[in-house]
Amino acid sequence: MITASNVALSYGKRVIFQDVNIKFTPGNCYGLIGANGSGKSTFLKILAGQLEPDRGEITKGRGERIAVLSQDQFAFDAHTVFNTVIMGHKKLYKVMAEREALYSKADFTEEDGIRSGELEARFGEMNGYEAEAEAAVLLNGLGIPEEMHQKKMKELDGNDKVRVLLAQALFGNPDILLLDEPTNQLDIKTITWLEDFLSRFRNTVIIVSHDRHFLNQVCTHMADIDYGKIRVYVGNYDFWYQASQLHFRQKETESKKAKAKAEELKAFIQRFSSNASKAKQATSRKKLLEKITLDDMPISSRKYPYIVFKPERPCGDVILEIKGLSKEIDGVSMFEDLTLTVNKCDKIAFAGANSLAKTTLFQILAGELAPDKGSFRWGLTINNAYFPKENNVYFNNEELDLIGWLGQFAPPREDENFVRGFLGKMLFPGEEAMKKTSVLSGGERVRCMLSKMMLSGANALILDEPTNHLDLESITSLNNALTAFPEVVLFASHDHQIVSTVANRIVEITPDGIIDVMMDFDEYLAMKDTITWTGRPLETDFH
Repeated sequence: MITASNVALSYGKRVIFQDVNIKFTPGNCYGLIGANGSGKSTFLKILAGQLEPDRGEITKGRGERIAVLSQDQFAFDAHTVFNTVIMGHKKLYKVMAEREALYSKADFTEEDGIRSGELEARFGEMNGYEAEAEAAVLLNGLGIPEEMHQKKMKELDGNDKVRVLLAQALFGNPDILLLDEPTNQLDIKTITWLEDFLSRFRNTVIIVSHDRHFLNQVCTHMADIDYGKIRVYVGNYDFWYQASQLHFRQKETESKKAKAKAEELKAFIQRFSSNASKAKQATSRKKLLEKITLDDMPISSRKYPYIVFKPERPCGDVILEIKGLSKEIDGVSMFEDLTLTVNKCDKIAFAGANSLAKTTLFQILAGELAPDKGSFRWGLTINNAYFPKENNVYFNNEELDLIGWLGQFAPPREDENFVRGFLGKMLFPGEEAMKKTSVLSGGERVRCMLSKMMLSGANALILDEPTNHLDLESITSLNNALTAFPEVVLFASHDHQIVSTVANRIVEITPDGIIDVMMDFDEYLAMKDTITWTGRPLETDFH
């Protein structure tokens, strides 16, 4: 159990949260949600003891251990993968290190024998004899095979380091588990494994995540940071969304009723205050008016960008034909002899563990990369717009402000007022539109790239991991926009909910070819193990 009592934090005049009183209890999993900049990660650091609040205190049960998902991928580069995981339980790792040093001594004394007995007792109390097996199970479940367990962390790429650090946090059955974006850079299979692990975890879990499906699967409660406070709701993310909308509508209704009543009383007082026969009633209404509290609706930190893709024309009969496409990157085959026909109204989610293969295919289709073999042809009526996973090249002129940047892609007939209005809808109002592109955050750049796509009037959208860096509100807006888009979408995403609600066709790129099925994502995952390979391309009978 961990408790926050009267916790408050401000940066200058900006209040992050105030008077926070929450008790997080064992057996529950809390999703900590709020808009970007609302203080989610900051609150986790306060709970972990890594940051001191302005006032208030954090308390936990006596002897309880807190485990935190490390965000520093380089902190353990000098250690092996196995030791990095064990270091998640600092006391156990210290005992293990002393134990190994003792047994490696050439001159083992009587005192060493006594000390070794003490260490063995402590080692057993902390389940040290099961540590190696537990670490191996966690690493294997998170996609780190046994042959990598004794490698140095510095030998691993960024994705694998993230998985090892997640195993470190999960190791040793911590009493309180704090996870900040644990699904980042994980594939669907690994996320499913993590969901199963957390569903069986019996202690206290507090998670920050932008993955709505993940929050729905694992959370029993939602802790919502908004209005400068943290409010806890029982239930998962979908339940929170419904409850919070109901709460907002109730407050809005109460505010409207109070204002209407106040206006009615003011009108009566103004009309009859000089009328002797009505003076007593006017005085009475003045007292009533003084008792009415006209609290303005609190300003929510949540902002939803206006994302709508409007094609200038519908697609014709020919959309996209891919024939025998092959490509290698640094001598490694991304795909070979890939053949695919895209049809009207297709919304295709490209799946598969190899994210570079999907990115490579999208770059080829967008004209940014040439294939080694094969060809592809867009239909004459098709105007495509591309959202790349990496967007640095689009912001290389750091002297441009947002008005100048987006103005490059606006229709020639539109002026600066049009661009300013567009930026306002995408959460860059007023002076925000004057920001230099050099100071934009990852989420702000994504909103800029989506704005560019919206201005294109394209009838075929290509999107490579568009939810990276976005908050839940922006993800929701994007999800709704892609669902409503009437034409063709080709996309890759680790956001389960976007894939399951947008896609009507799944194409998985595998080392042996492609799986190509006309079905929604959840149905595909359920039936995937029953699919029979039939050659290249690997199409199934589920069309």
